[in-house]
Amino acid sequence: MANLDNTFHEVTSIAPPRIRSITPQDLIDALWLGWQDFKEQPSHLVFTALIYPIAGVLLAQLTVSYNIFPLLFPLLSGFALIGPFAAIGLYEISRRRERGMDSSWVHALDVLRSRSIREVFMLGAMLTGLFLFWLFSAWYIYRTLLDLPPDVSTPDFLRAVFTTFDGWVMIVVGNAVGLLCAILAFSISVVSFPLIIDRHVDAPTAIRTSIAAVEANPRVMMYWGLMVTGLLVLGCLPVLVGLIVVMPVLGHASWHLYRKVVD
Repeated sequence: MANLDNTFHEVTSIAPPRIRSITPQDLIDALWLGWQDFKEQPSHLVFTALIYPIAGVLLAQLTVSYNIFPLLFPLLSGFALIGPFAAIGLYEISRRRERGMDSSWVHALDVLRSRSIREVFMLGAMLTGLFLFWLFSAWYIYRTLLDLPPDVSTPDFLRAVFTTFDGWVMIVVGNAVGLLCAILAFSISVVSFPLIIDRHVDAPTAIRTSIAAVEANPRVMMYWGLMVTGLLVLGCLPVLVGLIVVMPVLGHASWHLYRKVVD
């Protein structure tokens, strides 16, 4: 099949590529390169168009009914699980820029014409399934431990969560389940999407490579996960405005991390 730059590749199942050992400095370098990509082709307008409708839908539902309020934290935190899938256009921009090709935003959509898009969507479906599992788990834990009336007020909800034994159990158990989902999503996706876009491997090969990258660099990958989490939290603080910059920079940086990890 024709690659995005007019070379020919087939979607293939191969042995996972060789993994390099990286250091924390490589994470800093990846973030810096991601920032440079963002400055060269700022993609904040597109992410603005994505972030605010999502936030608007959540807020609209909250004003109609408090039924969704217990899922507000799982929704906001769990959305990061599908972040690597949402960033496929950013990977393509970084790929084109490092090759000296035209890297304007319109080329982010080129990845949709790739034969490997089926593999991308297959992996994206897995992450979406994890996201839905996290939401259903959070709702089940809430209904089992608290199950407050649908018309409970926000102060009463927060009081029940933070001042009762069942509320604290819900926090601990819910966050433990969320952490497991996050670790699994991170392990299978940290380099898999860029690898599929770059080399047109199949989804199982990409997943094996991503897991191997985490196994080969457990401490550094843990740092990367903490850095991503911290930046996303900072981006959410000013009413999600910071995500306009944080999400694209992390998307570009993930491409450069892939370049450093995969030989």
